[in-house]
Amino acid sequence: MAATRSLSRIRKRISIRGVVQGVGFRPFVYNLARSLQLTGFILNSSFGVTVEIEGPGHAIEQFLHTLRTSPPPLAQLMEIALEEVSLQHASDFLIQPSREQENEFAFISPDVATCDDCWLDFGDPSNRRYGYPFTNCTNCGPRYTIIQDIPYDRPTTTMAQFRMCDLCHEEYEDPRNRRFHAQPNACPACGPSLVLVESRQHNPESYLPAASDFSATQRSSLATLQRVRELLRAGQIVAVKGLGGFLLACDAQNDAAVRQLRHRKRRSDKPFAIMARDLAEVEKFCIVTEADRIALASPRRPIVILERRPESKLSHSIAPGNDSIGVMLPYTPLHYLLFSDSPTAPSQFAAFVMTSGNLSEEPIVISNQEAWQQLEPVADWFLFHNRDIYMRADDSVVRIFAGRERVLRRSRGYVPQAIDLGAPMQDLLACGAELKHTFCLTKDHYAILSQHIGDLENYETLCFFQETMANLKKLFRAKPQAVAYDLHPNYRSTQFALSLPLERKIGVQHHHAHIASCMAENHLQGKVIGVAFDGTGYGTDGKIWGGEFLVADLETFERRAHLRYVPLPGGDAAVRQPWRIALSYLRDAFGNGAFPEEMKFLHPVPEKQIAVVDAMIARRIHSIETSSSGRLFDAVAAIVGLGSEVTFEGQAAIALESAAQPGVEDRYSFQLQESEPMQLDMRPMITEIARDVAGGTPSGLISARFHNTVVAAIVEVCRWIRQQENLTRVCLSGGVFQNMYLLKRTVKDLDKDGFQVFLHALVPPNDGGISLGQAAIANAILRREQE
Repeated sequence: MAATRSLSRIRKRISIRGVVQGVGFRPFVYNLARSLQLTGFILNSSFGVTVEIEGPGHAIEQFLHTLRTSPPPLAQLMEIALEEVSLQHASDFLIQPSREQENEFAFISPDVATCDDCWLDFGDPSNRRYGYPFTNCTNCGPRYTIIQDIPYDRPTTTMAQFRMCDLCHEEYEDPRNRRFHAQPNACPACGPSLVLVESRQHNPESYLPAASDFSATQRSSLATLQRVRELLRAGQIVAVKGLGGFLLACDAQNDAAVRQLRHRKRRSDKPFAIMARDLAEVEKFCIVTEADRIALASPRRPIVILERRPESKLSHSIAPGNDSIGVMLPYTPLHYLLFSDSPTAPSQFAAFVMTSGNLSEEPIVISNQEAWQQLEPVADWFLFHNRDIYMRADDSVVRIFAGRERVLRRSRGYVPQAIDLGAPMQDLLACGAELKHTFCLTKDHYAILSQHIGDLENYETLCFFQETMANLKKLFRAKPQAVAYDLHPNYRSTQFALSLPLERKIGVQHHHAHIASCMAENHLQGKVIGVAFDGTGYGTDGKIWGGEFLVADLETFERRAHLRYVPLPGGDAAVRQPWRIALSYLRDAFGNGAFPEEMKFLHPVPEKQIAVVDAMIARRIHSIETSSSGRLFDAVAAIVGLGSEVTFEGQAAIALESAAQPGVEDRYSFQLQESEPMQLDMRPMITEIARDVAGGTPSGLISARFHNTVVAAIVEVCRWIRQQENLTRVCLSGGVFQNMYLLKRTVKDLDKDGFQVFLHALVPPNDGGISLGQAAIANAILRREQE
């Protein structure tokens, strides 16, 4: 009988790749194996997780079924490899020490919002973590922002400096405890702590706290946070060290405080994000759908773009001229405790402005020293802590469309989660574009996109780009064999790529990358119709593209149609001053004839400046030609009187979208000019808009008709390409498609016309998704060369 029982036993080795480190996976497997009376071991490795399991075949089958169908909530099992191995006749199931393997990589969890259990812990006066702002467990807390290397163990995180007390260590070593091997595990007796310091602009005797200042205040976090709440109630601006960097906070209902923050941060009109205490508060000042609620409360805790209620008591200085607002919920205990002593206690705050702790266009600040130096002109007070941030990460931004979350800025909560491309990839680096910059590494069949880096317009952001690249290459053991880059010769990302000591360097046209990005995340092969609408992209003819209709696959593209070229007088100056491109469009539409004198948008502009710009347009001096749809939106916004000058990218277009009157179905005229490639001629539309403005037609009606015209033009050009190529799949990409009025109507009308429409969801449609498209194109080119 003993021999029969022995023969019925088997032993399997299970190699698991995915997000399986730092998410409670080992204790889950440990408890599952013991419940089924199986023996063996589990360990973390540089690959992921290795399990050897021994016991009766039917019990192992049950083990595997549960493993696949009911893993821990944060775990993602991407690959599972099984092999039968020799019996070891083990008597127990063990968790073994982590093992590092050369050239292997493990997937790392993004940072995770506070879970319900920890929420109860720090909100319970009888709990030893009551009011503790760094409470976490294996189901929540910091991950990517504190990891220095893999395997993910405490010595390779910024928590290494904190020695656990006996109680925390007991939790850490107990596989039945949800804090088993929770690397950031801590409590008031042994973990990070807070120090509140007044800015030197108010108190010259203030100083940056030293290590001893933190240890002396470990037990006083509730008193510190109570003082912070008093300051915020008084209209003060507090720089709060958070999860991925410092955030600048003030009371969102205090208009004077919000305006002061805007003035000090040199952020004239760009919208601020806000943090509301809970969903009930969000619904008081925004319209919230069920899909919005799911996104707001998800473990990622992104900023969600919502429609603002007109009766909202929030400061109108939060998002001037915008009927939408970016809202997030607290994602760390510290955030909850800014509202009140516990998550269930009454709060005097509905919401805080929570905007990135940086000066305009610079990376988010992460170190206490950096914040003390750079944010002094902005903050009245600093709320420091002594847990170092290793990788800076801004808050992510999403919007719901067609019931699905669409990422507009991919950062905290999403990075460094890999994107499965469903096909083998070469080891590549794609350096992205210039604005809303990200880069992309590829390995096996995965794309690893960086967090949002920002606009590569200064030295500080370039350093952020390089430090993030070094870190992700290290974590994922990436050794790129080739690099892809944008064709624009002046982009810093392009110059960086060309400086690398790699033999293979592949230039990728900007709008082809947009369409390839959409194709890659949707796992599309073969040719598609690509509609790439954005502000700026360097064309193969040396002109500025941006209103493009391509026939593309992952390797090549043909430009089949585009918006008719107009001069961009003064180049970048026309981006900051849309009246310039408006004048260019009017001169193009009316020819030598005079356009209506009632064009009030030119009244504030000095006549001499108008004459100079007119000469630039007529003589093509300092005026590169552009087919940019972004500039078309700017031009119409200016003509209508919604923005002759802007302080941030897309401002005029946002105002134009916000003004659009609902329920309008009519549109203006346009023409398709037969040429190679075909040109979409909007001169008839500009002429009709000018006459409407002169005749006093409301701007909301003009805006709606304009949007409807652009939609009709997109559909008409797609029909023409379908006739030529017999293609029905359409990919929409580019920052212009963040416009919800345009996107909804375009998708609806294309769908009605029999097209299959593909959109972005996992990566942004703006230039934040360019790097993924570059990687997909470079991979296709290299694979064809190897055939």
